[in-house]
Amino acid sequence: MPHHDHDSSLRHRLGRTLRTPIGITALAACLLVALVAVLGPVLLGDRAARIDTDAINQGSSAAHLLGTDQLGRDIAARVVVATRLTLRLTLLAAVIGVGGGLLLGVAPAVVGRRLGRLITATVGVLVAFPGLLFLLFLATIFGVGSTGAVLAVGLAMVPPMARLVQNLTASVAGSDYVAAARILGVGRFKLVVRHLLPNIAEPSVLFATQATGGILVAFSGLSFLGLGVQPPQYDWGRLLNEQLNRVFVNPAAALAPGAAVVLTGLMFGLAGEVLAQAGGRRAPQAPEPAPGQQPNPSEEPAVDGDGVLVRARDLRVTFPGGRQAVRGISLDIARGEAVGLVGESGSGKSLSALALADLVPHPGRVTAGTLRFDGHDPRDDPRLGTELAMVFQDPMASLNPALRVGRQLAEVAEVHLGASRAQGSARAVDRLRAVRIPAPERRARQRPHEYSGGMRQRAVIAMGLMGEPKLIIADEPTTALDVAVQEQVLDLLAEVREDSGAALLLISHDLAVVAQVCERVLVMYAGRIVEDLPVTALLGGAAHPYTRALVGAVPTMTTDPGTELATIPGRPPEPGETGGGCPFAPRCERARERCHRTAPELSDLGPDRQVACWFPVGAAAAGGSVAATSYAAEATS
Repeated sequence: MPHHDHDSSLRHRLGRTLRTPIGITALAACLLVALVAVLGPVLLGDRAARIDTDAINQGSSAAHLLGTDQLGRDIAARVVVATRLTLRLTLLAAVIGVGGGLLLGVAPAVVGRRLGRLITATVGVLVAFPGLLFLLFLATIFGVGSTGAVLAVGLAMVPPMARLVQNLTASVAGSDYVAAARILGVGRFKLVVRHLLPNIAEPSVLFATQATGGILVAFSGLSFLGLGVQPPQYDWGRLLNEQLNRVFVNPAAALAPGAAVVLTGLMFGLAGEVLAQAGGRRAPQAPEPAPGQQPNPSEEPAVDGDGVLVRARDLRVTFPGGRQAVRGISLDIARGEAVGLVGESGSGKSLSALALADLVPHPGRVTAGTLRFDGHDPRDDPRLGTELAMVFQDPMASLNPALRVGRQLAEVAEVHLGASRAQGSARAVDRLRAVRIPAPERRARQRPHEYSGGMRQRAVIAMGLMGEPKLIIADEPTTALDVAVQEQVLDLLAEVREDSGAALLLISHDLAVVAQVCERVLVMYAGRIVEDLPVTALLGGAAHPYTRALVGAVPTMTTDPGTELATIPGRPPEPGETGGGCPFAPRCERARERCHRTAPELSDLGPDRQVACWFPVGAAAAGGSVAATSYAAEATS
């Protein structure tokens, strides 16, 4: 995307903001203060320094607007001349405070966990310390004078700035687009510049400019106390100190430096509002790749001879305290196959999918007897960024709100395929067109908030198609969409599968959606797969009581309005609550003593059927299976 597009967009937003009343006021105030700081010492420097023993301590007059001081120097001229030094020292202290705050604020998100905790704890202790006492403590350490005052005031600003940035960064660092950037191999510096700072720019800029007004007050206060600027230099704080004892004789001379401090502080606040509104959402641009760089084809993967794309055996996701959210599931997904994963909230569906994509968040730990994607372990396979596509439930969390959609799509091709910036942008437009987004060239230059919900979901699918995906994991992709848009997204997923030959793992609560799209269904409960069956057998031939209860709880167009829908009493167990028996036993009307004592394994129940139940529905007619034999033995006992 051309760089001038960003510049013109920024100029447009800035121009629009400056035409508002607050923008006009801020611009006029900044220009006035800048002119006074630049021209004041040039035009009035001699007058401010001229000693006149015949005009000592005079009041306001036509010759001396604010009167004179104890050496006969013009006070109005000295206030104007002091503007340059006051602003220079204030801005220098602000640079120290903002720079240090940003470094400490983003550090916990990019450094190691232990060092990050130490930094966070240190900032917390400093913020808890009273600000005024901390400032005076630092001023005492650095000593009297301009340099010591700059360091003291600047460092005193670091803790509150760092705490704000830490809080803002923490909310951004857990987003899906940041996780995706880490998987893409984005370096720490680029991660901060491209993904963290742009998304916290608006509140950070606003806080920094308003804090600069506070720095001005603090610095003037130190000079007023005699700890800041020393003679023969002078700033507004020192002028206020010199004239304070004459406040009742010549109030204008004492109030003028104070008024300058207050009005300039308000100017910083107004400038912050304008900058935050105009430029807070602008994202820095990535550097251009080396000229002539071409995409590099991925190496040929090792292929499983039986046509299996994904194979997992005894897959577990464990969190601190030994709590297992996924408890030893085993599954296969063939090439080009569409598999549905259903179950109640908290059953482990999304975590299972994240484990396959190596995206389980810290402090979750993934273990497996076997875990293969296209013949490789996905936990150390760099090809995941192009051969596995994730479509999350909330596309707004998957797309960086500070970057244009085309820029985000192009990044996949640039990082993983070695494409140039132009090649990546062209492919991004092509992929947006492939998912039926109208006017893709124009839409590529827009940000996610300018898309509708359905278009954002299509854009996320297009992001997955930037490579050549062999597996698409769609986690509740239609939950927040209306029925018409939901149908469009499902049709799009079907078209993508047909065109690319990719397999699909569809996670959903909606059994109707799964029945429409998938060929096979995996039913999860309490971190286990309890049934594996063809989608054609889902409505009438489910064997597990839990699966039948899920089907019975969903009305269809032919359901009699007076029919009472099935309900499942109780609630699913928490990850740490499962005992030695079947986890569904406390809620199952078919449960017997054996169910509470021993957990059943997933066993064959006819062709292409598996069930984890001691007493499956219809098992007596499925002779020969382990489950059927167990059922018959229990029934005769």
